[in-house]
Amino acid sequence: MADEQTTPTKQLILQKIYVKDLSFESPKAPDVFRMETDEQTQTQLNMRSGHKDIGGDNVEVTLTMTAEAKLNEDTLFLVEITQAGVFLLQGYTAEERQTLIGSYCPATLYPYAREAISDLSTRGGFPPLLMQPINFDALYAQALREREQQQQEGAPAAPQPLIDPGETH
Repeated sequence: MADEQTTPTKQLILQKIYVKDLSFESPKAPDVFRMETDEQTQTQLNMRSGHKDIGGDNVEVTLTMTAEAKLNEDTLFLVEITQAGVFLLQGYTAEERQTLIGSYCPATLYPYAREAISDLSTRGGFPPLLMQPINFDALYAQALREREQQQQEGAPAAPQPLIDPGETH
């Protein structure tokens, strides 16, 4: 039956995971280790993802995370990592690809970045930084809703959402 159209087989294959960029800073060391205080350390985590088509059906997806620990106004340490992966995406519609790139792929990279940040904080002389699991599906859905709302209102572009469905680099 030559008239029948065959639907392409959907494949999502992780080809490679790697660290693209990594840095650790402790600007107040070694004095920071002598500080005595009853105050709580404040930790802030920022994330963003991006992607780039690299030929064929391969996409490089990056997850950049910055963790900063502060005591009052003093930075105790700052860790930044860009965890990357190459994913083969075949047979998906454009909308399905965007969902995979905006949610599934960053979720796959997150445990690697989380482990690296925890390890680096420990190697820097601090307790391990314990980061909770993140629901990337919910973050991606929120970013889509915010983008649609901005388009409907004709509002100027707001700051980049945590997981931007359209960010490329």
